[in-house]
Amino acid sequence: MKRITEGPLASGIARFGLPLVVGMVLHTTFNLVDMFMIGKLPNGGVGLAALGICDMVAAVATILSNGVSTATVALISRRLGGRDVEGVARAGWQSLVLVGALSLVFGLLGLFGHDFVIRTVMQAKGETATVASAYLQVILGGCFSIFFLLQITAILRARGHSKSAAALLVGGNLLNVLLNPFLIYGTGDYPAVFAFCAPLAHALDAPRLGVMGAAWATLAGRSVPVLIGALLLMFDRDAPPFRLSHLRPDLTELRLLVRIGWPSSAQFVLRVSSILVFISLLTANYTTASDPSALTAYSVCLRLETMALFVGMGWGAAASTYVGVNLGAGLRERAKRAGFYAAGLNTLFMLALTALYLTFARQIIGFFDAAPAVIGAGEEYLWRVGLTYAVVGVGLVLSQAMTGAGATLPSLVLDLVGLLGLTIPLAYVVTSVLGLDRVWLWNVIALGNCASVIAYVIYYARGHFLDKRFEQGGEQPLAAPLP
Repeated sequence: MKRITEGPLASGIARFGLPLVVGMVLHTTFNLVDMFMIGKLPNGGVGLAALGICDMVAAVATILSNGVSTATVALISRRLGGRDVEGVARAGWQSLVLVGALSLVFGLLGLFGHDFVIRTVMQAKGETATVASAYLQVILGGCFSIFFLLQITAILRARGHSKSAAALLVGGNLLNVLLNPFLIYGTGDYPAVFAFCAPLAHALDAPRLGVMGAAWATLAGRSVPVLIGALLLMFDRDAPPFRLSHLRPDLTELRLLVRIGWPSSAQFVLRVSSILVFISLLTANYTTASDPSALTAYSVCLRLETMALFVGMGWGAAASTYVGVNLGAGLRERAKRAGFYAAGLNTLFMLALTALYLTFARQIIGFFDAAPAVIGAGEEYLWRVGLTYAVVGVGLVLSQAMTGAGATLPSLVLDLVGLLGLTIPLAYVVTSVLGLDRVWLWNVIALGNCASVIAYVIYYARGHFLDKRFEQGGEQPLAAPLP
C-alpha cells in the first residue's frame, strides 16, 4: 500500500508491472510453441488456419469473463485504498461465483454448438472446418479453466501479489508445453527439436492426437494452476479467513460486479468480434477450400500480435491497480499520472518488439509455415499493421487505467465509434464492395488502430474518468487520503 500510494511512481509501476509483463510474454511464447508444433504436422497449414479461427471464437467467451475481472480489480483496488478488508474479500469470492456461472453457459455452447459456430458463423471450409470444429469443442467446452485462471490471477494482482499471478500463468503454460509433444506427436514422427521426447512417448504408448493433442494439453495446463491459485486465495494471510459463506451468492455484490464489468466485456467482445469480421471477410474473399494460405498467414500474425497486446495488458494491469488504489486513497493526480507512466513504459517495449518483427518478418513467419504464399501474406500484414503496435499499446494501457477507476463505459463508447463507425464498414467496402487486393484490408486495420489511440489520449488527458463512483448505496465520495 505504501509503495503504491507514496513511493516513486515510475519505478514503482515498473517494479509492479514487470512480473506481469514477463508472465504475459511467456504465456504468449508458449502459445507460439503450440503453433510451431502444429505447423510441423502433415496437415500443419490446415491446423494453423483452424487454430486462428478457434482462438478468436474462444476469446469472445474469455473476454466476457474478463469484464468480471475488470470489475473485480476496480472494486478490490479502490477498497484496498480505503482499507476495507472485508469488502476486498467479498468482491473476490463473489466474482468467482459469477465466473462459474459464465463458464457453465459457454461450456455448453462449446460442447453442443461447436459445428454451427465454425461452419455457419465463421464460414470455414473443407478440412479447416473439420479440424476447427473438433478443436473448439474441447477448448470452449473446457472454458472453465481459462475463466477461473484469469479471474484468480486478477484477484491476486489487485491484492498486490503480482508475482504470484505471473507465476500461475507461466507455470500453467509451461505444463502445456511439456504435455504438447506427447499428445500432439504420440508414438509418431517428431520434429528434430523435440526428438528427445520420442523414447518416453513410445514407453508410455502415448496416443498421436495431432491438433487435438494441443487442445487437451491446453486444457490440462490451465486447470492445474486454477487449483493452486484457489489455495493461494483461501490461505492468503492478508485477507479474512476463507468461509463457505463467501461463496453464497450476494445479489447486491453480483449486481455491482455486473454493472461495472459489462461495458468492459462489451468493449473487448467488440474488439475480438471485429477480428472475427476480418477473418470472415478474408475467408470469403481471399481463400478457397484448397488454398487457405491468406488465412494461415493472418492466423500466424494474430498470434504474433497477441504477444504485443499481452505486453500492453501487463502494463495496463499495473496501471489499473495503481489508479484504483491511489484513487481510493484520494490521490487523484497521482492516479492519473500512473496511467501515462505505464503507457510510456509499454511504448518502449512495443517499439523493440515491432523492430524485431519487421527485421525478421520472413524468418519468423517461415518458422511456422514456410510456404511462400503464407510468408508473402504475413509480410504484407506486419509491414502495415505491425507499424501501429506501439500506438495500439498506448490505447490499451490507458483503457485499462480507466477501468481501475471503475470507468468502463467510456472505453466501450470510444471503441464503438472507432470500430463500428470507421474500421469495420471501411473493411467491408474495400473487400466485398470494391473487391480490392487484401493489402487494403491490412491498411484499413492499421488506420483504425491509429484513429483509436488518438481518441484515447485525448479523453484520458481530460481526466473525467477520475470522478467515477460505484460503491453500493449510490454516489459515495472517494476515501480520504491515507494518514
